[in-house]
Amino acid sequence: MKIAYTGLNLPEGKVKYNDRIFKDLAVKFQPAKSSPYYFEFLPEDYEAAHAIAIASDRVLDLLILDMDKIEGRLSRAKDPAEKRVLEKCLAQIEGEKPICDLYLDDSERGIVKALGLLSFKPTVVFEDTSPDATAVCRALMKKAGMMFFYTAGRQEVHAWFAHKGADAVTCAGKIHSDLALGFIKAELVDCDDMMTAHNMNDARSRGLTKLVDRNYAIPENTILEIRFNI
Repeated sequence: MKIAYTGLNLPEGKVKYNDRIFKDLAVKFQPAKSSPYYFEFLPEDYEAAHAIAIASDRVLDLLILDMDKIEGRLSRAKDPAEKRVLEKCLAQIEGEKPICDLYLDDSERGIVKALGLLSFKPTVVFEDTSPDATAVCRALMKKAGMMFFYTAGRQEVHAWFAHKGADAVTCAGKIHSDLALGFIKAELVDCDDMMTAHNMNDARSRGLTKLVDRNYAIPENTILEIRFNI
């Protein structure tokens, strides 16, 4: 995830996420390869970012950009439904609140998304100008509805980033496209349960794992093993 920030004392560039679960799995399995997740902090690069962290005293720097877009589009809009949505967004901006905090139905979201409003991206406003980078990442993960799942074994422990509620085949595709193409089943185990087992086979023999189909929504903090055939 790329995070744009303004008015905050944060490190620029890629930062390894301080992930307790990943660390515990790496200690447990002592893998040949470890692949933690890295967030990337981009100072004020709102367009390139997936999410935005901004100091409370600088929030207008972001919102004024959206206000210009809304007012420009409002002056040209003909459709009454579009006008209503734009006026709703303008009121939100004038209240110094990001668009992502405004309730929109599916049709309204489509209109706003097409306009490319920056604060429609997951945006968190911070009072503290020197927040912990990990806390910022966690806050924006929550706002964006993101989660981690893992693959773990002696060869590699890997943290994977996905939307909450992502199904098994989507998560398989994040690991490798072949796993999604030839997907048969996913076997999963809760990370805390894995910490009580020697390995996946032991977890399986103790009834800690679950076999699921492609459409099963994967819970966060889960270890996956994909069964596939190409």
